Amino acid sequence: MSDYVIRSGDRAAFLAGLRELVDFLTANPTVVVPRHASVAVLVDASDSIARRDGVEFVAAPLGVPAADIGEGYFSAWLDFRPISYGVIAVPPQERQ
Repeated sequence: MSDYVIRSGDRAAFLAGLRELVDFLTANPTVVVPRHASVAVLVDASDSIARRDGVEFVAAPLGVPAADIGEGYFSAWLDFRPISYGVIAVPPQERQ
């Protein structure tokens, strides 16, 4: 059993929502889009080793390394042009 919890959602619903967003933006060319957008999976864990393990678990199939971004935070990101998909782990005291 892992010492971390990955906050993931319903995959089919997420993908359907992305398709709906693309269809909506395609049908409404006057709607402004952001310069950059990010989607992240969150990892919960009480200690930094478990937080890094959780980020590495999510990052492995993305083919990107986990990064220690300081003060107990870890992340990994894969960019799809102006859209980033990633994972981040935040220290417990910062989630309150």
